[in-house]
Amino acid sequence: MNTQSNTAPEPVADSQRVVVEAMSSTRPMYWSIRRELWENRSIYIAPLAVAGVALFGYLIATMGYVMSTSNLAQRRAALEEPYSFATALIMGAAFLVSIFYSLDALHGERRDRSILFWKSLPVSDLTVVLSKASIPFVVLPLLSFAIVVATVLIMVLLSTLVMVGSAAPIATLGTPMLFQMGLMLFYHLITMHVLWYAPFYGWLLLVSAWARRAAFLWAFLPPVAIGGIERIAFHTSYFFNLLRYRFMGGPEQAGSSDNFLDPMNFTPGQFLASPGLWIGLLITVVFLAAAVRLRRNQGPI
Repeated sequence: MNTQSNTAPEPVADSQRVVVEAMSSTRPMYWSIRRELWENRSIYIAPLAVAGVALFGYLIATMGYVMSTSNLAQRRAALEEPYSFATALIMGAAFLVSIFYSLDALHGERRDRSILFWKSLPVSDLTVVLSKASIPFVVLPLLSFAIVVATVLIMVLLSTLVMVGSAAPIATLGTPMLFQMGLMLFYHLITMHVLWYAPFYGWLLLVSAWARRAAFLWAFLPPVAIGGIERIAFHTSYFFNLLRYRFMGGPEQAGSSDNFLDPMNFTPGQFLASPGLWIGLLITVVFLAAAVRLRRNQGPI
């Protein structure tokens, strides 16, 4: 005769709590981001390669000019001039990597059918999409900032050695205001490359989750088509002007100098009060939510 067990069935709420605690202990978001870094080495190789090219060019071109110039002021100006150019070069490379990564982030796993394996893991679609979005939103800006700081410090060290070697007094060394440059660079990355460009990255991730092929074409063809139809039908260019306003930096770049490290660009109050910022962030949330839903329903190509 079977005896009835005295063990009460585990409540559903308790079992769900155990599952949540187990998932939090495995840190799925952390390992999902690590997965992106493992599978996409261009995320850090491309900015590092550009930094190496900038340093190599600095050694050849700038040092050669400096050694052939006897005027101390000209030497100092020649040594400091490439700092902003190298910074813009590295940030531009990181921005291009963000674009191509976002276009391939969700499309690539469907193309090579690895999505079947990743969906078999106990990781939600929301976690996967957010981990992929964290690359252009968090990882690449922080990585490019660290690479820029290291590159400029190496340039400063080399320029200091050149000036000391030319018997120039230490007090006359043209060392830039590194802390101010670093602060302005970090502010520029957060405001423009993260917050202001967020709708672009959200749109690219949405296209990556939806397109079956030619993701690059589907990402850029609809905006061009919308702007072209508006121009032909209404003889206006509001849509193209909106895209240009968003791409050029909005209130952060309006009426300021071309140098993004200029203190005149430091206007956080004006930036946070811009309606375009909050509308863009809302649109980004909509794009990411749509990408999560598409990944949940889409299969391999």
